[in-house]
Amino acid sequence: MVPLGIALLTSLVISLAGTPVLIRLLRKHQYGQFIRKDGPTAHYTKRGTPTMGGLVIILATVGGWISAHIASWTFPSPSGWLLMLLILGLGLIGFLDDYIKISKQRSLGLTPWAKILGQVAVGTTFGVLALLFPRHEKNGVLVTPGSTKISVVRDIPGLDLAFAGIFVAFILFALWANFLIAAWSNGVNLTDGLDGLASGACLFAFGAYTGVATWQYYQRCPLQNVAPQVAEACYEVRDPADLAIISLAIVGACFGFLWWNTSPAQIFMGDTGSLALGGAFAGLSILTRTEFLAVIIGGLFVLIVMSDVIQVGVFKLTGKRVFKMAPLHHHFELKGWKEITIVVRFRIIAGLCAIAGIALFYAEWVVAIK
Repeated sequence: MVPLGIALLTSLVISLAGTPVLIRLLRKHQYGQFIRKDGPTAHYTKRGTPTMGGLVIILATVGGWISAHIASWTFPSPSGWLLMLLILGLGLIGFLDDYIKISKQRSLGLTPWAKILGQVAVGTTFGVLALLFPRHEKNGVLVTPGSTKISVVRDIPGLDLAFAGIFVAFILFALWANFLIAAWSNGVNLTDGLDGLASGACLFAFGAYTGVATWQYYQRCPLQNVAPQVAEACYEVRDPADLAIISLAIVGACFGFLWWNTSPAQIFMGDTGSLALGGAFAGLSILTRTEFLAVIIGGLFVLIVMSDVIQVGVFKLTGKRVFKMAPLHHHFELKGWKEITIVVRFRIIAGLCAIAGIALFYAEWVVAIK
């Protein structure tokens, strides 16, 4: 538990103290947000607000992770390195996107194809490596960071991507990982449209995953000196302790960043932060083997993505709009809701989703031991 506390405290301090330094640096170089002309008119006042705040979130997360391992005299696990690959890789893509937007004063950063190719490169590398680094457990089972089985709260035995051999399994798993990474990255990115909305929602989502990974650590296979039914309900997750450390480090980083990002925001996380956080969420869902549980824990992100999908799909089919504007939070802005009202209510939804996810996770374990 001590490494968890160190990770949280270190990331919180780095984020809280480092964000104002980054704000001054970005203002000095006039690296401010470019506002779309077709967005809500209330956002015009935000033009010029420093962006790329995700740099601090990433730095604080890495700092918290490293400090926890130094304090406990342990070496980072393969799962930890893989999760950092997603955070840093997608963070770099987001940084390039933000930098192009700012330097050229336009709403388009990287071209869509450049961004897709970058995400695919990072996602495919993650997907292939996640099926390597096996660890031999005492019960003779080989456990890798990722699993070819599709998971809800744990792996589903009948849904295995390795049905046609290991070569096909690597290809299908890489495709599945890319889908999840793209989906969650875009989910967090779309949510980052109001002051403090994405960073606040991430507190609940990653807080929930800290609980999931911590519980998996204490109930990891093989369990000894426990009742047989409890032993059978253990979790075959390779490195849950390291995943919990990184998840809690992200919580601390978002807490510190939110101090400066809350309305009226003095800095935005930009694509640098949203892509990194979305990638981290996808990575946690894969490495903890809770891929469909993540849909509940990250329910707010799903809701916002679906509002955008529905808007585009219905408009192409009928020429009519379901919402005044998509994503969903902009719809409520145009209905006259104050920004702070939308943010608080959406955070409540995010909190309820996180609670529901944790409840389902624990309920499955209770049922499994009976």
